[in-house]
Amino acid sequence: MLDRDGPIPLYKQIAEVIRERILNGDIIAGEAVPSEAELEGEYGIARTTARRVARELREQGLVHTVQGEGTFAGEPDAPRAPRRTPRYLRIAEEVAERIRRGDFPPNRAIPSEKALMAQYGVAKATVRNAVAHLREQGWVFTVSHRGTYVTPEEKRPGAADG
Repeated sequence: MLDRDGPIPLYKQIAEVIRERILNGDIIAGEAVPSEAELEGEYGIARTTARRVARELREQGLVHTVQGEGTFAGEPDAPRAPRRTPRYLRIAEEVAERIRRGDFPPNRAIPSEKALMAQYGVAKATVRNAVAHLREQGWVFTVSHRGTYVTPEEKRPGAADG
């Protein structure tokens, strides 16, 4: 339980929780520790506080950060756990599935960046990567200053060429 009014800064308290998880073996060497976005969602903290958590753990020698991939328990030369599908690809696949099911009809907007960030507990960059992937695959198109919309069925991936 975090003490939000006490003398110990929140980032130090959260770093201690993760430190204990590492020392107890709940997070093993090479495994990802919670991302900044996950920390924000789980603890209701600002992004800057989440960054301080990672920095605190790095300074303690418990984790290392790989630019663009995340923060991992252990030393930089520790073998990393098998990579999971990147979060943005999982989000893109879920949105594409909802388009297939008809949850998002053709020529109608998909949820906004802000809505997707809140739904998945991820950073804006992750959502933007997911939407870019959907656009590249042909599931959506973006209209500047308006939003991102579902591609008509006949122009989607797997549609018969006409």
